[in-house]
Amino acid sequence: MSPYANEWLDFLARWLHVIAGIVWIGTSFYFVAADNHLRTPEDSEDARRGVAGEEWEIHGGGFYQVQKYRVAPPKLPEPLHWFKWEAYTTWLSGFALLIVLYYVNARTYLVDPSVADLTPTEAILISIGLLAAAWIVYDALCRAVSSQLVVAMAMIALTTVAAWACSRLFSARASYIQVGAMLGTIMVANVFFVIIPAHHKLLRAMKAGQEPDPAPGIRAKQRSVHNNYLTLPVLFAMLSPHFPSTYGHSYSWLILVVMMLIGAWIRLFFNLRQIGYNVWPIPLTAALAIAGVAIAIRPQSSGGAAALETAQLVPFARAQAIVEERCVPCHSSHPTRTDSAPLGIAFDTPQQIRARANLIEQAAVTTTVMPLGNVTGMTRTERAILGVWIRQGARIR
Repeated sequence: MSPYANEWLDFLARWLHVIAGIVWIGTSFYFVAADNHLRTPEDSEDARRGVAGEEWEIHGGGFYQVQKYRVAPPKLPEPLHWFKWEAYTTWLSGFALLIVLYYVNARTYLVDPSVADLTPTEAILISIGLLAAAWIVYDALCRAVSSQLVVAMAMIALTTVAAWACSRLFSARASYIQVGAMLGTIMVANVFFVIIPAHHKLLRAMKAGQEPDPAPGIRAKQRSVHNNYLTLPVLFAMLSPHFPSTYGHSYSWLILVVMMLIGAWIRLFFNLRQIGYNVWPIPLTAALAIAGVAIAIRPQSSGGAAALETAQLVPFARAQAIVEERCVPCHSSHPTRTDSAPLGIAFDTPQQIRARANLIEQAAVTTTVMPLGNVTGMTRTERAILGVWIRQGARIR
């Protein structure tokens, strides 16, 4: 596939993925908030008809009354609006993006020989297998354990193991995406295998004139709540490719788990506030935790680079030679490895190199995430030399 065609497929899949994700997350947040706001019906007739709770809302210049039945209304309503295609579209577009970006370009984005000696085919098969395994293990856990607290603790432990394992199998950037895709697969499988089938059981019972069994609905509600808490952790994984300071760190797997926990913690704040709890310490502790992560992973000079820095002055010609050999094949107005320079960043002139010195330091020296997959073979010594040249002032004369 040509790089140009791949770029367009990447853009279209990413655009659709974001749009569908916004809709899915929006409905998840809305219905959990609606449940949390429910109050006992004021009209005794509503309670007699099976209404468990109601709430009044105002939006867009109008009033809305929302009611939820304990199990089902006495008569099947028509039309009945379903919420499933946003979930399916989010996962399908996300998997398409995984194929277009990480599977088609596995040697660049998925595989890192310095992490694991995998062929592209092996890495792709492992990636797909982990998506399926995530759902199988999670679903078995939910069916075997009744305590939601135990399920939550087990999920934290399993996510930690998955994050560590993926950091030992895939490139740093791909490992975050893989864990996010595993959690996203759990979410959409909850909709496909548990929530929607529960709805169908309710409808079949009502059409047959039978009293619906509340058990499937209760199980569906639990899975819906699980999805609600997974949204912000998955969003962090989706956005992570833009933040190499996290996935490029030597403890990237631990950073991922901590940030996902913070996301779930923030979600808990909104859910508890909606039912009236005063839980303002949650956002405060979340902010402190994020600040702690930022301080803990701030760039540090390596001992080797520091020794080199004190030993000699690095001339610009030496730094430029490294950039031309290792970076310019992609980052140029006339690249040899791609159709266009990624993000429009080019290092063709001394001025361009100096202007992007801080970016070079972050991507190639501090986090070592560039070149992607180290396709041009930048050595550790070359990274140290670039770091010293930058810290000595990034002079071009």
